Amino acid sequence: MSKQLPIVDAECCSPLVREPLSEPQAADLAKVFKAVGDPVRLRLLSLIASHDGGEACVCDLTGAFELTGPTISHHLKVLRESGLITGERRGTWIYYRVQPETLARLSAVLTPAEGSVVTA
Repeated sequence: MSKQLPIVDAECCSPLVREPLSEPQAADLAKVFKAVGDPVRLRLLSLIASHDGGEACVCDLTGAFELTGPTISHHLKVLRESGLITGERRGTWIYYRVQPETLARLSAVLTPAEGSVVTA
């Protein structure tokens, strides 16, 4: 027996997003959401974004975790490949910076369209 969805009065609810994502947009954004779906990567992103000057040296990040350097490097690579951060080598160290454009894309998908009513 299939479960039927309730009928919703179209006038009571505005769409939550301005327009639906295309298939390529959805595939691209899914990679970004997957990257932040890991608690370590989400925390790394938060540490980088909240660091003085908006960038953090890898040497500033490794001490915040009980993980090996290669494991931290792997997580940073995933964040970099998803477009959430960029890295710049300065001498021995790599400095990471959050990409605000990518965060804005995520935010746009999660932010209701103007005039939408969101109820809990």
